[in-house]
Amino acid sequence: MNFVAIDFETANRYRSSACSMAVVTVEDGAVVDTAYHLIRPPVLKFDYWNTRIHGISVQDVADKPTFAELWEELRPLLEGKIIVAHNATFDISVLRSLVMEYELPRPNFKHACTVSLARKVWPGETSYKLSALAERFKLSFRHHHALDDAYICAKVAMLAGESVKAESFLSLLNQTGLTLKSFTA
Repeated sequence: MNFVAIDFETANRYRSSACSMAVVTVEDGAVVDTAYHLIRPPVLKFDYWNTRIHGISVQDVADKPTFAELWEELRPLLEGKIIVAHNATFDISVLRSLVMEYELPRPNFKHACTVSLARKVWPGETSYKLSALAERFKLSFRHHHALDDAYICAKVAMLAGESVKAESFLSLLNQTGLTLKSFTA
């Protein structure tokens, strides 16, 4: 099973305000690489609730690179891959906003959502939040830390594949009736 799990945390309600990003690469059903970055948003304005959730403040990112400065390092991790995220609508919209904000070259990849995947593979759960699934599978992590969230997202996808005995991520999607979506900016 080959795919890449991503997660973003944002400074405020604007999708282009990413303040951290993580990328977890899975090859042959095992995590083979991780990347985590604190990111200086285009505007250094952090909402109280966002900081309360993820613990990142202006002081943590004031001297960090912008997403545009990290893009040449991050883009190859996504390019041509299958990307998964838990509640992918959010994370993909953050990436789309950043690409547009900085007028960056658009990456070419397809993506899927592990919330949708979990609903298909384990119907009847009381919650499909990342924390609930982690608890169900006895996985400990720091919720709302981008690297931990991306890692648990990857584990959820791998466990879903094991549950239905899928040989690949595409096989997993076929067995659940889900499809990949193309990234558009």
